[in-house]
Amino acid sequence: MPTPRDAKPLSLSTVAVLKAVSDGSRYGFDIMDVTHLPSGTVYPILSRLEESALVRSQWERPAIAQKEKRPPRRYYEVTAAGTRALDAAIEYYRSLGGLLPAGTPARPTRARG
Repeated sequence: MPTPRDAKPLSLSTVAVLKAVSDGSRYGFDIMDVTHLPSGTVYPILSRLEESALVRSQWERPAIAQKEKRPPRRYYEVTAAGTRALDAAIEYYRSLGGLLPAGTPARPTRARG
């Protein structure tokens, strides 16, 4: 069984998306605004992160979206494994000489909740 050390590092785009979710951007358009990545990049990353159990998602109740006259949103949150993966990725890219996505702090932050 592979150990975390054997795991392939997350891409910079994936780190940016995971960091955005960790910092409280919870749905697709919000994540796109923060990361400046297009939907064709953000949504596949979110899918892979969810398949890897680094984030989990939940659709909001349709009544809320209807009341606000918009489509329902899918809200994402980072899991404990996602927080560990984000911390490891930030350390990995820092060790390469500071190749971190824009807006990533010098030190990893902890996910809320």
